[in-house]
Amino acid sequence: MEEKMSEFLKIAYKYGRVKDLEEAFEEFPVEEEWHKGKVENVLNEDSEIYSIYEIGDIVFVKEYTYSNGKIGNNHFFVIIDQNNTAVPIENFGMLISSNLEKLKFKANILLEKDNVNNLHKDSIVKTDVIYKILNEQILFKIGKVDSEKIEEYKQSFYDTLKENNQ
Repeated sequence: MEEKMSEFLKIAYKYGRVKDLEEAFEEFPVEEEWHKGKVENVLNEDSEIYSIYEIGDIVFVKEYTYSNGKIGNNHFFVIIDQNNTAVPIENFGMLISSNLEKLKFKANILLEKDNVNNLHKDSIVKTDVIYKILNEQILFKIGKVDSEKIEEYKQSFYDTLKENNQ
C-alpha cells in the first residue's frame, strides 16, 4: 500500500511527522480557540455536509475520546493530501488554529479569513506535523484554500524537516 502513497506522504511517514489526531487536540486545546470546539459556534444555515472531501478543503473534525477517556472537542484542519487506496479514505491534514501568538514559530503560516475559506478569524496553519483524519471523523467542510496555499504548506513542511536535520 505504501508504494501508492504520494511522495509527500512517504517523506512525512519516513520522518515520523504523521501523527494521530488526538495529538493535535492535546497540543492545541479547543478551549483556546474562538469556536471552543462547539459545532453551534461554527455551523450556519449555509453549511453543507459532504461525504467526499478534497485536498484544500477546510474541515471541522468531530469529537473523539482521548486515551485517558476524556472527551475531546472539535477542531479545524486543512486537507493537504489523501491516500485513496485505503478504505475508508484517509485524509492527511494540517491543524488550523486561531491562536495568532503561535505565529512566532516558523512552521506556522498565517491564513487570513476570506469568503473562500469561510474562517471567522485570521488563523495559522501548523505545517510541521501531518495528522491522519478518516472521513467519519469529519463533521463538515467550511471552506477551501487554493492549490498554491497547499504547495506553500508542503514547502514549509519540507523546510522544517531540513532545519531539524531529520
